[in-house]
Amino acid sequence: MLNTQEKPLAVEASQSLSARSAQFFLRSGLLIGVIILFVVLAIIAPNFMTERNLLNVLRAVAFNGIVACGMTLIIISGDIDVSVGSAIAWSSSLLGVLAIKNGWPLELAIVVVLIQGMLIHIIAGSIRVRWGVPAFVVTLALFISLRGAARLITNAYPITPFPDYFNFIGGGFVLQGLPFLERGIPVPVVIMLATFVVFYFISTRTVYGRSVYSVGGNEEAARLSGVPVGRTRIMTFAITGFLAAACGVLISSRIMSGASNIAEGLEFEVIAAVIIGGTSLAGGSGSIIGTFLGVLFIGLLSNGMVLLGIPSFVQEVVRGFIILFAVLISIWQNSLQKQVSKAR
Repeated sequence: MLNTQEKPLAVEASQSLSARSAQFFLRSGLLIGVIILFVVLAIIAPNFMTERNLLNVLRAVAFNGIVACGMTLIIISGDIDVSVGSAIAWSSSLLGVLAIKNGWPLELAIVVVLIQGMLIHIIAGSIRVRWGVPAFVVTLALFISLRGAARLITNAYPITPFPDYFNFIGGGFVLQGLPFLERGIPVPVVIMLATFVVFYFISTRTVYGRSVYSVGGNEEAARLSGVPVGRTRIMTFAITGFLAAACGVLISSRIMSGASNIAEGLEFEVIAAVIIGGTSLAGGSGSIIGTFLGVLFIGLLSNGMVLLGIPSFVQEVVRGFIILFAVLISIWQNSLQKQVSKAR
């Protein structure tokens, strides 16, 4: 029989093993889920495996994925940004006004749009840091005002046309002749993959990346350790604003117009993808690879619902439950981390 000292040790070891097993399942389960979802849709969804549909999936995943890289850092740092969809619409509208209405050189207009996207979010981050306003409140204000400003400067009408060559970065292809994708890989997908590689390096191999995790894990401890907490938060907002503006440029290139009605609801799909990918809403943990899988999962699910003829209002209900499910996953992940920490 176990003595009184051995029993607690056995129970503790069992709890530790259970928590670690659950964590492993959480990390690998998403990859398995993506594979299963892909196979199921290939079997039951009409035209899922056609080249045209696969290209549509890749493009949709690309636009969300680019923004999701910045959102991952935002949430790891303990903040959140609900304004990225409106920031994309504002950037697209501003690009149309500058390049088409005002006749600016397209290249100059793109640079200005990218810079302003970063500056707006720097201001938002500064308000968050200087006055301690919750990030949700600050970005909610942007969510409302940027969409309204986009409609104001465009009168809620698309601004067109852009020069034909502009379509390449949002609608062009590279590496033509691949199996299942004879037309090639969409340029936005290449940009997305490059973005994920860069952000994986940033999050795992740089001082800034380690600072983001430290700030999200324990802000006070990070400050006492010499981490520039305020600067780290502001930089994270700036990066996300830049990516949202870049996505606005890419979507404008794809649809060949500056539009105020694009990216509606995108922020919630991105947040759900990041959380499903394993990033904790409480901050301090998450990964770029997990976000990539989360974006794929959301993209495949959305495409499958369209192909299966599910009504749009039902799709909205499903997306709402996905967000709730993502939050529950985040809560579960936090409890697992606490169990693992106690076991250690």
